[in-house]
Amino acid sequence: MRAGESPAGSANRENLRNSAMALPQALSRIVTKQQPEIANESAWSPLRQPLFRALWIASVASNIGTWMHEAGAGWLMTSLTSSPLMVALMQTATTLPVLLLGLPAGALADVVDRRKMLLFTQSWMLIAATILGTLTLLNVTTPWLLLILTFALGAGAAMNAPAWQATAPELVSRDELPAAVALTGMGLNLARAVGPALGGIVIATSGPWAVFLLNAVSFLSVIAVLYHWRTTTKVGPAPAEPVLSAIRAGIRYARHAPALSAVLIRTGLFVFFASALWALLPVLARHEMGLNSLRYGVMFGCLGAGAVAGAVLLSGLRNRCSTECLAIGATIAFAVVSGLLAEVRHFGWLCVVMIAGGVAWITLMVSFNVATQMTVPSWVRARALALYLLTFQGGMAAGSVVWGSLAQYGGISLALWCATGGLIVGLGAMAWYPLTESEELDLTPSSHWPEPPVTVESHLDDGPVLVMVEYRIQAKHARDFIFAMEAVRQQRLRDGALRSGLYRDPTDLSRYLETFVVESWAEHLRLHERVTVSDRIAEERARAFHIGQAPPVVSHYVYAHTSDMPN
Repeated sequence: MRAGESPAGSANRENLRNSAMALPQALSRIVTKQQPEIANESAWSPLRQPLFRALWIASVASNIGTWMHEAGAGWLMTSLTSSPLMVALMQTATTLPVLLLGLPAGALADVVDRRKMLLFTQSWMLIAATILGTLTLLNVTTPWLLLILTFALGAGAAMNAPAWQATAPELVSRDELPAAVALTGMGLNLARAVGPALGGIVIATSGPWAVFLLNAVSFLSVIAVLYHWRTTTKVGPAPAEPVLSAIRAGIRYARHAPALSAVLIRTGLFVFFASALWALLPVLARHEMGLNSLRYGVMFGCLGAGAVAGAVLLSGLRNRCSTECLAIGATIAFAVVSGLLAEVRHFGWLCVVMIAGGVAWITLMVSFNVATQMTVPSWVRARALALYLLTFQGGMAAGSVVWGSLAQYGGISLALWCATGGLIVGLGAMAWYPLTESEELDLTPSSHWPEPPVTVESHLDDGPVLVMVEYRIQAKHARDFIFAMEAVRQQRLRDGALRSGLYRDPTDLSRYLETFVVESWAEHLRLHERVTVSDRIAEERARAFHIGQAPPVVSHYVYAHTSDMPN
């Protein structure tokens, strides 16, 4: 420590030096990083929670119904028309709702009762599947009706996804969250493996209408569990956000939250290059290896089997390795799988390779999903998950176009090797966008800000609101104080401030003024509710430089309009 330097100033300077480390230092930090003390939870421990267990079983049944429906809808469309365009539009009708409704769905899930929203979306999908099954049974389904109802089901799924994923932290403890996410992924992969096969049997024996109606019945199990779930909603003094405002708040949070930005960037980079395997596997199996549908199904199923095995193994791995270490290892493993897929053409060996690919895939998906949920507080969790899903879907869609085009003109092997190289090169992003930061955050609501004193009642839509905080700082600590206030500024912008800044008085070198502006008095009240324990620590680190017996002076100002003036 320098002579005359405060401990807080020394710590701030050290933090800045560490944040500037490049790739070699980042690697060293990951290898030597000590894991925080965590409970030794097994892969199955979340199932000990009755509500999570009931929802998990119901969701597996519903996902099996969904995959049965996928098989039935594809088969029905090929029976109704021979147009390749109409068949291709089935995939568009399924995925387009995610891109259109993902972020509004996340905003809604954060501002309304999630249980009620889930009941609505599950009921919506139940009705859509029932209508499609009934129309198909009556032989009146047309290609366009099938597309419209498929889009309706996709819209329900898109509205359901952020709220569904955001409920996990409400059902299990923080230590059990990774295992809960892994179990969710395991259930999805089990359904992916079982659903199409069951759907094929039902289609062969009864017809597509039976698959659609069975899918409708599968939603009833989820609705029954949700109906009996009694949540406790805490209501604060701030009013609920309008949806458009909530969407803007979610985007603003992601922009000013480095931990969340890191997860989204790393997810986008990985998914873009990893999508080559998913996009080119069918072409490789059918055209280069000449596999029949059974062998292709077995090879594709090995990916699901590997994902199930990876979900079981992941709990033990997380107790021994950091999130960053797991992400690096799984990325390298998936890159090796992509490279082997470019060269190996032996069916048996490729099945083994696909199992390894499934393990790597589920490891990364769980790591990214858990990191997303652990980097954000509850008030913005569904919006963060919606951004994660949009990043994932966008990366898959863009990557599939790029790798498909490259394979068409340069061959499948070239495309897969380029994707392999991209996965390895993309690891360099960990130096600037580490995932380990999420493990150090305490996002519990702090509620340490006192209610602002007012003599005249302010209306919720009054604003903008200017907040000023006056500090007294010794000149020798000014530089370290400014560094510490940068973290506070980022916090203000992330949680709702339109702008924020720190100013010094040129006539009094000890006087500093922090200012930030929010758009309304209602938004200012929300800002009070959003402050977390980690935010409080950052504020206390900056306020440690303040001198004097009294704390920093806080002032509030509401924009003056002529209509507010007395006659």
